[in-house]
Amino acid sequence: MSSEKILIVDDEAGMQRLLARVLERQGYETLTVGSAKEALQLIGSDIFDLVLTDIQMPGMNGLELLREIKAFDPSLPIIVITAYGTVESAVEALRAGAYDYITKPFETDEIKLTVAKAFERERLLAENRYLHEELEEKYRFSGIVGSSQIMADVFDMASSVAVSNASVLITGESGTGKELIARSVHYNSPRKDNPFIVLNCAVYSEGVIESELFGHEKGAFSGAIGTKKGRFELADQGTLFIDEVGEMSPSAQVKLLRVIQEHEFERVGGVRTIKTDVRLVAATNKDLIAEVQAGRFREDLYYRLNVVHLTMPPLRDRREDIEPLVRHFLEKYNAETGKKISEVSPKAMAALVAHEWPGNVRELQNAMERAVVLCRGEIITPNDLPQEARGGDEICFSLPQTGSNLTEILDDLERQLIIQTLRREGASQTRAAESLGIARTTLRYKMEKYGLIEHNE
Repeated sequence: MSSEKILIVDDEAGMQRLLARVLERQGYETLTVGSAKEALQLIGSDIFDLVLTDIQMPGMNGLELLREIKAFDPSLPIIVITAYGTVESAVEALRAGAYDYITKPFETDEIKLTVAKAFERERLLAENRYLHEELEEKYRFSGIVGSSQIMADVFDMASSVAVSNASVLITGESGTGKELIARSVHYNSPRKDNPFIVLNCAVYSEGVIESELFGHEKGAFSGAIGTKKGRFELADQGTLFIDEVGEMSPSAQVKLLRVIQEHEFERVGGVRTIKTDVRLVAATNKDLIAEVQAGRFREDLYYRLNVVHLTMPPLRDRREDIEPLVRHFLEKYNAETGKKISEVSPKAMAALVAHEWPGNVRELQNAMERAVVLCRGEIITPNDLPQEARGGDEICFSLPQTGSNLTEILDDLERQLIIQTLRREGASQTRAAESLGIARTTLRYKMEKYGLIEHNE
């Protein structure tokens, strides 16, 4: 049942009763008044989700009431009822901010449908407002995890450039968060209410990138069965983020340069010039200066993109951010999995901080997701981490005494490997077998062979 509260305003008592009966059967709560003056008094002291008002009333009419309500609460939806033949008043009401109008005489189904549509529209608007606020909060610079001085410098420069229309070039290794910073620049800019569109050049072949950037007309090439808008059209008034821009073909580079200079383009196979107003943010993990010197990237395009240069540091250069990131991802994946893991053990945290993280923040995020999924208790231990991130758990071998043949040496080394793997995996044969890359039955056989069963059961 609905819980929305509707105020019905009509000077005819019979119409009040009819409308209230129809709407209450739909589950709405209603309150009826006979004049605009009474309606304004109630709106000032009570909360309503919708107003349904007649236009023709003595004293203050429905149009005047509409304007008074909109001055007080612009977001309150209002539906007006007008007599047949006075549609001009209804049009005036729409211009003044009414959601819709209904003409007398009307069917009760029309009332039900119009009110339901009004509430559905309000629900969607509320969801959009919430999602937009969530996006703004998510990409607020102060909300990005990273308290190191090197990241503080990145945030400071990014927040300064966000308020401008200057092109931004973001460089750094894969997994350092280049797209995160690009989105933050957008959502902290005057363009935040307009689209943020992404194109990853590494995903598309040379012949497809131009179509993705500029769109194409029907029949422009084999397979072009219809007209398609490109990323520049979709991003108009907003931000276009071109990821892996170093992978862009020479032909696409020429066309991109022209759009930056002229603020216009044509779709592939088209002749109509399309104007565009787009803020460009590009990213790459390549050394574009070296690419320019090698003749693979246009120098003039490089300088057009590189108005402001942001460098994302690798995680190994900001190890003080690892622990806050670990706790952030622990909270994130606790929420996603429904688990209640309280902490990361000191030994596991030390291993995480010491690891080189060649995949940077993305690798750390994957490691923490795995750890949360595999953890069976309330504390993440080194056993829950990927093998390469476990730090000081290296396996050390001692060679047997001289005189042993090769078979005896290999058997002794295998026995040591199994013992140390079992110790590291907390005596779990399943995890030890997985770590060694063998079946559990094979591990069991070898444990029996080396007399290790009694020590692990």
